[in-house]
Amino acid sequence: MVLSKTASQTDVSVHSTFASRYVRNSLPRFKMPESSIPKEAAFQIINDELMLDGNPRLNLASFVTTWMEPECNKLIMDAINKNYVDMDEYPVTTELQNRCVNMIAHLFNAPLGDSEAAVGVGTVGSSEAIMLAGLAFKRKWQNKRKAEGKPYDKPNIVTGANVQVCWEKFARYFEVELKEVKLREGYYVMDPVKAVEMVDENTICVAAILGSTLNGEFEDVKLLNDLLVEKNKETGWDTAIHVDAASGGFIAPFLYPELEWDFRLPLVKSINVSGHKYGLVYAGIGWVIWRSKEDLPDELIFHINYLGADQPTFTLNFSKGSSQIIAQYYQLIRLGHEGYKNVMENCHENAMVLKQGLERTGRFNILSNDEGVPLVAFSLKDNKRHDEFEISEMLRRYGWIVPAYTMPADAQHITVLRVVIREDFSRTLAERLVLDIQKVVHELDALPAKLNCKLATENREQIKNGSAKKSAIETQREITAYWRKYVTERKANKTQIC
Repeated sequence: MVLSKTASQTDVSVHSTFASRYVRNSLPRFKMPESSIPKEAAFQIINDELMLDGNPRLNLASFVTTWMEPECNKLIMDAINKNYVDMDEYPVTTELQNRCVNMIAHLFNAPLGDSEAAVGVGTVGSSEAIMLAGLAFKRKWQNKRKAEGKPYDKPNIVTGANVQVCWEKFARYFEVELKEVKLREGYYVMDPVKAVEMVDENTICVAAILGSTLNGEFEDVKLLNDLLVEKNKETGWDTAIHVDAASGGFIAPFLYPELEWDFRLPLVKSINVSGHKYGLVYAGIGWVIWRSKEDLPDELIFHINYLGADQPTFTLNFSKGSSQIIAQYYQLIRLGHEGYKNVMENCHENAMVLKQGLERTGRFNILSNDEGVPLVAFSLKDNKRHDEFEISEMLRRYGWIVPAYTMPADAQHITVLRVVIREDFSRTLAERLVLDIQKVVHELDALPAKLNCKLATENREQIKNGSAKKSAIETQREITAYWRKYVTERKANKTQIC
């Protein structure tokens, strides 16, 4: 007798995922399901949904590394289950972090003796690094003010309006006033002269950016240092500098070794850099280096012993993976000065190919400098009919992710497109991008002008003349009617041609 068996609803074997009930039934999105599903089905469902993400290699908005060598990928996967904070259990990983800190400190010309260890720590990115550096400045300033019997409840920090949002987070989370130097058309970084003018006795530090997020430009840290030295002499203050080298810290030492921006300048007390940007490591690693032990107040360092031996720690989080630290060490010893220099030169040359291709179109103004982070920031010479946001949106049809954004105050009337050139962005891709941008511009030329801007202008005129403003639904109806008429006319023209 043949015995037959009906598979239960929780059968864990799936011979063909796409022939199973798991791809027919809807899975809960915001609540954990009651029953388990086979591993094959779970993998396929998630993998299929992730296909709708953009291609990281074509994400030209991001500074973050999207490619590493297979050998490093293997090291990363082998260490994926190591919790870095267990220093006593994973002493070699801790040693690798210390080696990275010292290598980077020497790269930034820290004034270290022959056997002196550098002061620094690995973080999950430059945001955490900036928080730690900011806290060190704040605590050191507070301690001095307390010792002098002066108020210490209104600290401030001076930056340019072009700073990354993590500086705003630091100011808000840790109750520090953010004093921003406004930008102006044609000058999209912090003006050192204006920055020093804003410094007062409550300023814990001035933050300079080596590689602005907006246009890749390096701020003049040398001039800032010199002006601040003079102001400190006049006032008796000791206001120092932090350099946010998230993007430029792994570029300047190799492309512009004579540029003075680091610990060669006496007022630079700390520097942060993103290992996951031009440090050439996947997302999740940053570094902050202090000039000396005196610049990191000891009371900010915690000591724990419940994981084994005494372990000093200065971080905002606790547990974190070891993989990115190991990957950073791999890149530093694998590439060395020669390899990093070659990578950065390639990135710069490909940025120049893209810049020159855009200039040949005759349609764009270039807002980025040749010296700085290898990126190209550009805007339309004439955006009356169509703007940069439309170009950004239409480029997605070709797979490219190119951001469009407005500049901060007081240059918010400037709209910019930006392409970041990473290690895995080749000359061939640069040339292809120029061709696709030309296609998009020609397609836009054939379309009617921006309707929303036109209708918004009409609404402003109506308000000025005292007539009622159109409601959102009325505006939408006008847009729909306009497009319907436009499409009908196009169809009619095609019929006549045929």
